[in-house]
Amino acid sequence: MTDGMEIGSNNVDALDDLPEHLRPFDACEDNPSNPSANDTIGDIIARRFARRDILKGALGVTAIAATTGLLALQAAEKAIAAESPSRFPFKELEAKVEAVHRVAEGHQADVLISWGDAVFADAPPFDPLNQTAAAQRRQFGYNNDFLGYFPMPGAADPSAHGLLCVNHEYTNEELMFPGVGKQDLKDVAFARMTPELADIEMAAVGGSVIEVRKDGAGKWQVVKDSKLARRIDATTPMEIAGPAAGHPRMQTSADPAGRRVFGMFNNCAGGQTPWGTWLTCEENINFYFFGKLADDNPEARNHRRYGIPSNIQNWGQYYDRFEVTKEPREANRFGWVVEIDPFDPASTPKKRTALGRLKHEGAAGIINKDGHYVVYMGDDQRFDYVYRFVTRDKVDTTNIAANRDILDNGTLSVARYDANGSMIWMPLVHGEGPLTMANGFESQAEIVIEARRAADLLGATKMDRPEDVEANPLTNKVYVMLTFNERRTKGGTDPKTDVNAANPRAGNRFGHIIEMTPPDGDHAADKFSWEILVKCGDPAIAEVGATFSSETTRNGWFGMPDNLAIDHQGRLWVATDGNSSGKTGRADGIWGVETEGTSRGTSKHLFRVPSGAEMCGPCFTPDDQTLFVSVQHPGEADDEDPNALPATFENPSTRWPDFKDNMPPRPSIVAITRTGGGKIGT
Repeated sequence: MTDGMEIGSNNVDALDDLPEHLRPFDACEDNPSNPSANDTIGDIIARRFARRDILKGALGVTAIAATTGLLALQAAEKAIAAESPSRFPFKELEAKVEAVHRVAEGHQADVLISWGDAVFADAPPFDPLNQTAAAQRRQFGYNNDFLGYFPMPGAADPSAHGLLCVNHEYTNEELMFPGVGKQDLKDVAFARMTPELADIEMAAVGGSVIEVRKDGAGKWQVVKDSKLARRIDATTPMEIAGPAAGHPRMQTSADPAGRRVFGMFNNCAGGQTPWGTWLTCEENINFYFFGKLADDNPEARNHRRYGIPSNIQNWGQYYDRFEVTKEPREANRFGWVVEIDPFDPASTPKKRTALGRLKHEGAAGIINKDGHYVVYMGDDQRFDYVYRFVTRDKVDTTNIAANRDILDNGTLSVARYDANGSMIWMPLVHGEGPLTMANGFESQAEIVIEARRAADLLGATKMDRPEDVEANPLTNKVYVMLTFNERRTKGGTDPKTDVNAANPRAGNRFGHIIEMTPPDGDHAADKFSWEILVKCGDPAIAEVGATFSSETTRNGWFGMPDNLAIDHQGRLWVATDGNSSGKTGRADGIWGVETEGTSRGTSKHLFRVPSGAEMCGPCFTPDDQTLFVSVQHPGEADDEDPNALPATFENPSTRWPDFKDNMPPRPSIVAITRTGGGKIGT
């Protein structure tokens, strides 16, 4: 049934204003027996009632169909669609799974750079059978995720020459190295790992800065001899900045001052600042810590809240800093937003602790109307939270260098979503509410080190894996990607993990997208309003409860929203993670989603990744004529498919992008352009 009138209902007030002369089929313009120029039933319904009301059932679709005829209702839909042209008028791509990548008709998608390709002119050729850490430090890293495009200063065309900043999140040993397959999960680490292979992994994570430009034929190329090229990995020296810098809980044997740390890893999404820096975010840091900490250790409670140790990587067998019994405070030095100057390869990355220690998915920001910088962040785990950071100081638009350390001071807040459609930003400030000595917080440093526990005490809303959170600068709407949470309950023993207004589906396997609205465009306001833009999944399966608009085709729906990009026309593009064949019968990819007008909630499929891959890092050039995307872990097995064999170096699910027997699948960046030029998706 619809949300409005049911069949047989006497509540027909919504139709009272329709003229008596309205007829079903014979009044339609498609009827050759009635050539009159008079309004059709479709025209009248389209004008009298909002399309959104029709689709939501406020008008009573079944009642209209029963009263005026199904063809009349279809005519109404046709008339409305004609008045509200799609902002994504490209021919949609078919949703399926293949060994190759695909892009919608009228576009082309070219591999730009892959794992093992040269970042520096002196990098050795990639040899997957003879890998070394030294070679990997000169080559493009593994599992590229976030992408940020920075136009080259002084470039004749800022959209044709710039820097790409790339996160390298994690490694898939079973696909990277011959003879290394995943062993039983009851065991620790990997059965055939060695110190040499661990060193290669440590060199393969972190990030890359590459210079790119279009050639004379309009194809993107990597500038191999760029003086700005850089690799950052798990051993790169970094500075700890902000309130946690120097705190005793940040001090280790190797760094008794608590102000310097080696490396970053599991960097997922990120952001770009208006002063020209790259924000890269450490996410699943627990994977890298090894051992078992005693329950009476001062860090035991803190570690448990972050899932440390996980014993997924075995680096701790070779390096004491990753063994929690030897260095229990080393883990506190990870889980931060890292700021990097991409135009200075000699600069020291800085971990900005004022933004809190989380499993950061991203850190996308916007200059507020009062001049302060606002950063939105998701903590990517089931039942964790959405955060916001507002700088103390205003952005100096006349002197870019003055913003160098602006992220070290400000207010970190966490979101509470109320059932009435309002939301409250609750500050994580030492001394306010429960964030006091009585609850174990001696300073703001401890608040940011244990940001999750601080948010717990404030009563923040537990979300369904909040990932990318970004503001649309043209509309000031803020979008939250909630990937899924199959552990969400209804009527369970813990009301905090039960369904709520902002997470309304029990056993949520497909995720949803929330749209937040700051009052009068004020991103620093204490109170926003919110609503769900779309619940994801297959709309044809009633029990899924998906809410894509009726204009969305069988190829247009998706599940597991992860990253997002908003182009310079204000259009929302969504990348998915986990939209695998076993769950949905389709591959991950990119979809354009209508957010305004009568087509709101309509989604269209632009690009799909090869078998086993995840879609990451959507990033547009300033002219919207190139969309850079990251294809991560191609060749992985589908964990949801009971018939899928374990994927290994020797037996991947695809050998994309090289398709050579001696070459494993390689994570890569793809540049999507329009054939013959033009804006993406038009």
